[in-house]
Amino acid sequence: MKARVLVTLKSGVLDPQGKAIHHALEGLGFRGVNDVRAGKLIELDVDESVDDQAIEEMCRKLLANTVIENFKIERAAL
Repeated sequence: MKARVLVTLKSGVLDPQGKAIHHALEGLGFRGVNDVRAGKLIELDVDESVDDQAIEEMCRKLLANTVIENFKIERAAL
């Protein structure tokens, strides 16, 4: 089973990577992009026995810095 963890910065946390992407898009001539926030997608291939609580614990202990980041877990069968 696949579990996807989407990690994003919390609102109000500065995002230098997002700012760099935004600046680069403007430099390439793309207009109309008001803001960019960068995040990360972590895909886990887990056994059916791994429950949502275990994945949430993985996120809190390693995959996300919960002081400045939010995370969302999505599960999908192969």
